[in-house]
Amino acid sequence: MAIPKVYIDGREGTTGLQIYERLGARSDIEFLHIDADKRKDVEERKKLLNAADIVFLCLPDGAAREAVELIENEHTRVIDASTAHRTTRGWVYGFPELYRYPGEVIGQARRVANPGCHATGFLAGVAPLVKLHILPEDYPLTCFSLTGYSGGGKRMIAQYEEGEKDAALSSPRLYGLNLCHKHLPEMQQVAGLSQSPVFCPVVDDYYKGMAVTVQLHNKYLLGQPTAEELYHVLSAYYAGQKLISVRFAREGELLPANTLAGTDRLELVVGGHERQSVITALFDNLGKGASGAAVQNMNLMLGLDETTGLNL
Repeated sequence: MAIPKVYIDGREGTTGLQIYERLGARSDIEFLHIDADKRKDVEERKKLLNAADIVFLCLPDGAAREAVELIENEHTRVIDASTAHRTTRGWVYGFPELYRYPGEVIGQARRVANPGCHATGFLAGVAPLVKLHILPEDYPLTCFSLTGYSGGGKRMIAQYEEGEKDAALSSPRLYGLNLCHKHLPEMQQVAGLSQSPVFCPVVDDYYKGMAVTVQLHNKYLLGQPTAEELYHVLSAYYAGQKLISVRFAREGELLPANTLAGTDRLELVVGGHERQSVITALFDNLGKGASGAAVQNMNLMLGLDETTGLNL
């Protein structure tokens, strides 16, 4: 069997660089490279897009849509890291742990939309509870998400790391206050909710790592489960998964948002009591929240162990 050819369109960005970091030393794939002076040459990109078996699109939304239009054959398979196709018909949403048999869904897909980082944390806790009919589809959910500044790309990274830093950057900053964050459509659609959650992201002065939190009133859930019972439900749902684990919060515990920075895993931490619950997803916004998830999806599409090349 020929070694699969892989091309990253947009390798110079944060996500593209992180994907290449995970794949660059692997001998089970062959990288297709574009000359630096031809990175914006449409014909050269088109040639590589059509020569590859797997293409990663690490581009702005509009450019990602244009890149897909350049593919003229049936064999090139695409993993899009942008927001462009996450709710598009005909594209598979690339969150393997939400499928009973991911190898039959993502593994057979020609077009895979990589999840957004905030959406990954939200869906990890919410989607199973909706699927199991414990969390009503019309529950008025709220969510807040702490993230490191690397999620903002090169421009934001430069703001935090180059020259004299503005004092405002030294404290957490809320954003998306119009409540129309670009991840909301996938959060609602993939979770199976009848309305969008109220979602507020927060960026802080650390490089990478996320803590995405949902808070629940248990009396509005089916069967009025306690927080500990929700923990057992989620533990059972993710039993046997290699990249997602679940635990109950320890008494008096503090949860640093960068706990899993540098890994490609996600950990759900459930806390609370009989009346209220809190579910927090801890992971790396550049790992399970972006590039690690993209490599996991590629592994499934190539029929490999999903954790190949990932940092557990």
